[in-house]
Amino acid sequence: MDHHHHHLLLLLLLWSSGAQAEEKSTESDDVRLVGGASRCAGILELKHLGEWRPVKGNSWTRKEAAVVCEHLDCGFPVSVGRREDASSSPTTWWISRDCLLSRSLLGQCAVSWELSSTSVFDITCSDSVRLLNGSSLCSGRLEVKSNQSWSSVCEADFDQQDAEVVCRELGCGPPSVLQGALYGEVEAPVWSKEFQCGGHESALLDCRSSGSARNSCSPGKAVGLTCSEGEDVRLVGGATHCTGTVELKYLGEWRPVEAIEWTRKTATVVCEQLDCGYVVSLGKRTGASSRSVWSISDMCTQLGSTLQYCASASFSKSIFDVTCSDSVRLLNGSSLCSGRLEVKSNQSWSSVCEADFDQQDAEVVCRELGCGPPSVLQGALYGEVEAPVWSKEFQCGGHESALLDCRSSGSARNSCSPGKAVGLTCSDNDVFRLEGGSNHCAGTLELKHLGEWRPVEIYDRMPQTAAIVCAHLDCGSIISIEQNHESSHRLTWGISADCVQDGSSLRQCAKSDHSSLITTLHCSDSVRLLNGSSLCSGRLEVKSNQSWSSVCEADFDQQDAEVVCRELGCGPPSVLQGALYGEVEAPVWSKEFQCGGHESALLDCRSSGSARNSCSPGKAVGLTCSDVDHVRLVRGTSHCAGTLELKHLGEWRPVKGFDWTLKTAAVFCGYLDCGSAVSIEQNLSSSFRSAWEITADCVQNGSSLRQCATSDDSMYFVKLNCLDSVRLLDGSSLCSGRLEVKSNQSWSSVCEADFDQQDAEVVCRELGCGPPSVLQGALYGEVEAPVWSKEFQCGGHESALLDCRSSGSARNSCSPGKAVGLTCSEPDDIRLEGGASRCDGRLEIKHLGEWRPVDGSDWILNEAAVFCKHLNCSSVISVEARDNSFYNQTWFLNQGCVRSRSDLRACAASGFTYSILHLTCSAKQHTGGP
Repeated sequence: MDHHHHHLLLLLLLWSSGAQAEEKSTESDDVRLVGGASRCAGILELKHLGEWRPVKGNSWTRKEAAVVCEHLDCGFPVSVGRREDASSSPTTWWISRDCLLSRSLLGQCAVSWELSSTSVFDITCSDSVRLLNGSSLCSGRLEVKSNQSWSSVCEADFDQQDAEVVCRELGCGPPSVLQGALYGEVEAPVWSKEFQCGGHESALLDCRSSGSARNSCSPGKAVGLTCSEGEDVRLVGGATHCTGTVELKYLGEWRPVEAIEWTRKTATVVCEQLDCGYVVSLGKRTGASSRSVWSISDMCTQLGSTLQYCASASFSKSIFDVTCSDSVRLLNGSSLCSGRLEVKSNQSWSSVCEADFDQQDAEVVCRELGCGPPSVLQGALYGEVEAPVWSKEFQCGGHESALLDCRSSGSARNSCSPGKAVGLTCSDNDVFRLEGGSNHCAGTLELKHLGEWRPVEIYDRMPQTAAIVCAHLDCGSIISIEQNHESSHRLTWGISADCVQDGSSLRQCAKSDHSSLITTLHCSDSVRLLNGSSLCSGRLEVKSNQSWSSVCEADFDQQDAEVVCRELGCGPPSVLQGALYGEVEAPVWSKEFQCGGHESALLDCRSSGSARNSCSPGKAVGLTCSDVDHVRLVRGTSHCAGTLELKHLGEWRPVKGFDWTLKTAAVFCGYLDCGSAVSIEQNLSSSFRSAWEITADCVQNGSSLRQCATSDDSMYFVKLNCLDSVRLLDGSSLCSGRLEVKSNQSWSSVCEADFDQQDAEVVCRELGCGPPSVLQGALYGEVEAPVWSKEFQCGGHESALLDCRSSGSARNSCSPGKAVGLTCSEPDDIRLEGGASRCDGRLEIKHLGEWRPVDGSDWILNEAAVFCKHLNCSSVISVEARDNSFYNQTWFLNQGCVRSRSDLRACAASGFTYSILHLTCSAKQHTGGP
């Protein structure tokens, strides 16, 4: 999230331990539904910090609404939606769905939303029935509410007609299972009368009941009820019931569906619901004006939830069209274009026997499904024959548009051998191309999907995703990936890195989008490395005459390797070894390469005149190239301080890196052969310029810079300060580890006998840490050669260890296990300024010798509690992000880092923001002694 565009006010309340018991009994008084037919229906409002406001949120479904219904002691969430209410307050409480589902108190999740809005939540809960402990919202053990008390219902007092009323009241479909103890035992109290519904009533408590009370209920006889999901979905405006605009009937009302980030994989749910076949195409259309829709997110349906469960009422101009095949489908396949074939006729799906289906039939099916040509046709590849079985032989010519348009044998066939169901794999029909480059393996990435060419934006832009695209184009290894900004938004295909890297095909991952970001790729066209541990390692293959060939170790030497590594944009070869990344695979390159080492491409090299006919097993070229990327710090006081620049793809650029901390900076200090990282800042430039963007997560996960760097524009660039002569290694924090000292470009261990408490004070100060707390030999590892040869003799006041005097004579020995292990205390100073007490006010941290306020974005109570602990205050009471009228230089604190470590220093990065964190903690209660 961009910390520089936050204008939210966060006001959150956590009751102290003395008030929590009271809150358990009054929490429902702080939430209400207003303007509805009962206290269990209406616009959701929350009273927080003494103020009633409507509630907003992101993509709430009935799952989130269930939390509200529970708070209100109402029953089941019947519906949730957004509606426009011009009379509502312009300020609202924002509650995120993730926080709501993970916490018991709404107040902990509330964020003040100051932007004017008339869109509010409208929730309806049932007020007298609920289902508990079920596998979905429409199943569970039945309870009924009367006189403010919930009661179990005994199976003997409840029948099918009663169940029909309950399922209707809850907005579910008809009852499918009614069984005692299906979802748990009877719990006291127990409903005392028999229900006698006619089945037409709108609510269970509207039904007649027996005159006399019943006093017993056998164990295990609590009503367990499963209602069908009750949703109706249809496709309207198309040529058949399997094509058109998606509409959902929910809560008795048909509306178009706003499909949020749906892919073909998601749309399969609709086709299955309609008993249609395979998703052939989908697309988003924009109408002239907003209208009432059911909003359904891809994320919700992908978790296995039904359309009804995921639907929330909304307004949108966007509607969704889907085309499903109406007579063929592939089941149990590894992708949407593979599986066991079934054909539909007379409303029934039938398996097809392998003996009745050939290659020409397969071509028709693959074309009908919008896939590429058949690549595999094999009996039982995706499962056995299942009854019923198609009774005639297909006799397609291969040109037909649908399988059922083909001729078939006149007589029925009556048998099909076991294991002979048609298993079919079609190739992926999506077509990629790279336009405007020097060859077909370089240029702007475009995808023809659902019949339409569009530019592609690769979300997250990871080179690993681009490598998959290069392979799809039958090109070699990825050399570079960039995102270029166009002057205006246009229709694009968006491809998610997560989707592709989960193994889904590009076809399944493409989403229609509008964007000004266009992806440009450069893949090698004739060499690639396969099965390696990075983009610069793997088994070498060479392409010639449209075919890839393995290369034999005997035909490839160090000079050849230098050419390949240079061609791929990697550094010099570091390892060349046969079978390092797999065995030789046919075909095998038949000639010996004879490179001079200066060539720009392997195929530019000379080769032996005669072909070679053999290659010993296990001798495929395995090659590891070093990482070519170089880093430097410029415009600083030494080579270990300044603005960070990266040379990537032959070009030096400054580095953009939000959310970096000293832990991230330490990686680059290591690249530079400098010492410990002591500071990191975000420098604001006067204008935008090209940069290499590097995320902290990618670097800290151990990926190479080549894998983490992507092209972007920025005004913010990373400035680092690393020490040039001391470092601590293998410690538990940035202020602990085994001490090493650098002199004459070499790092040396320090022997415990040559280092004392005053020396430690100097090192801790030099590192920007607090005073030494532990000094002990071998605390963080053994002595490693070389070893510093003189005794340090610091007075304790020096600013750097190498400024200290040292013994005149060299020392030649150091006992094993005596390497200096040093732990410095954490240096952070923290304070609250401008408040009513030392436990209240604007949060400021003194870091790298400078007091600054802390950026206030996105802090919630539980995460902010760590500051109260640092201040020796008690519980956190409130957290507030206040917007200033001017940009402030602040410390950004990475919240994930703060949660996982005790030292704030490792979590702080310099930046600018309008939003400042204000914090109120309760003061500790001091009690006197006896």
